[in-house]
Amino acid sequence: MKTYPIAFVGAGPGDPELITVKGQKALQQADLVVYAGSLVPEALLQWTRPACEIRNSAGMHLDEFLADMAEAYRAGKRVVRLHTGDPSLYGAIAEQIAALRHRNIPFYVIPGVTAAFAAAAAMGLEYTLPEVSQTLILTRMAGRTPVPEAEALASLARHRASMAVYLSVGMIESVAAVLEQTYGPDAPAAVVYRVSQPEERIFNTTVGGLAALVKQEDIRKTALIIVGDALAQTSAGISPKSRLYDKGFTHEYRRGED
Repeated sequence: MKTYPIAFVGAGPGDPELITVKGQKALQQADLVVYAGSLVPEALLQWTRPACEIRNSAGMHLDEFLADMAEAYRAGKRVVRLHTGDPSLYGAIAEQIAALRHRNIPFYVIPGVTAAFAAAAAMGLEYTLPEVSQTLILTRMAGRTPVPEAEALASLARHRASMAVYLSVGMIESVAAVLEQTYGPDAPAAVVYRVSQPEERIFNTTVGGLAALVKQEDIRKTALIIVGDALAQTSAGISPKSRLYDKGFTHEYRRGED
């Protein structure tokens, strides 16, 4: 009997059209989809066939949905494990992959659009502006899930790079207090709620105004916190120009004009 590798698919930030073509095809061919229902909108399931079996893993533990996936694999079914955003970022796929390897079940991963990039698109934001910031940090605040001491938010914030803070809006007062120490209370910041989804809301503020904003808008989850000077450049409508398109800059494909 023919069997098919299990596909880990990044669903993207929520808009069904922001899934990759390859991810969409995997869903269209699937016999079983196990999706992270606490984060992946059901709208993504529109790409599945009527005969496809769909299971929400939100109320299941690891062994439960792994057993379902393994059983379907051995029965010759095409299985998709559907994750929010990109599976490699806070997707908890490492433990699932380890379990599949232990069972000698093949797999592959299809990347997806993560919320930080969907937020930048919605805001018309470039994180890596010349002479402003050439680094983007994707991180989270330590909570019930700890982070390595060297990667504590306070340590990373000292770089004052563009930063997108995931999974931390529920601890906004602590996040804001840490960011104030390095970026300062007047540094530009934004909170992006359910980006790319019908409920999307974008709030521009300052680091000092983050806590009050989140409390006022009653935002408790599924929101991204963005901070950095690139935000100020975007909102002001100005930015340093790159050398790439400078008419006086010579590179492999073009000789600069005098």
